[in-house]
This record gives sequence, structure tokens and C-alpha cells, in this order.
Amino acid sequence: MTDMDNATNRMMPAVISPAQHAMLDYGVAATFFGVGAALWGRHRPAASLAFLNGAMVLGMSLLTNYPGGVYRTLSFKTHRTGDIVQAALAGFGPALFGFSDDPEATYFYGQALSEVGVIAATDWNAAA
Repeated sequence: MTDMDNATNRMMPAVISPAQHAMLDYGVAATFFGVGAALWGRHRPAASLAFLNGAMVLGMSLLTNYPGGVYRTLSFKTHRTGDIVQAALAGFGPALFGFSDDPEATYFYGQALSEVGVIAATDWNAAA
């Protein structure tokens, strides 16, 4: 089955509400900005990738119709697509930015995995 919205076909329970997802998003954005600031002096490609990821998460969060969203122009389900794209950028970003073998890449790989877990555990059908 390919219907991601069919609760009976889920391999993982949807336990993260839109409000919880919003809190996680703002925390992830802050973490990316913090990592970018910490890496700026010693690893510019990783810092740039962290800032890019942080801006993507923050921008999507500000535009999403969920608690904490400011402009509320995107639906919560549309936010899921943005999360998937952003997680992919975090996971493939070190290769795209040319530092996949550097120790700094492990942060992005771990962050991408954690974001996939959050995406899988979020109740995307919940009303925001």
C-alpha cells in the first residue's frame, strides 16, 4: 500500500501532535544555527550547510498552519513534504558540499536520521 495517510498501514504509531512537531521544528532550527555558528571559524562548508538547513526549518515553521506558525500559508500536510526535502538535504548535504568524509558530516547524518523518525512518528492527519 502506498497511502501514507492510511493509519492502518503505518509501521510506527503517530504520536507527535502538530503542537509537539512545531516545538521540535523550532528546536531543530535553533540547533542548526548554533552548529553553524560553532563551525564557522573552522569548517565553512559544514557551517554553511547548517545555516541552510536551519533557514529551511525556520522558514517552513513560520509558514505552516500549526501552533507557532506565524504566516500560516502552508498546511500541516504540505509541511511534511518540506520536512522530507530538508531531511534529505541534511543527509546528502555533506556529499553535496564536499565534506562527506570529515568528522563534521556525522552531525548531519545523525540529524537526518532523527528527522526521519520524527516524520514517521508525526500524526499528519491531526488538525492544526
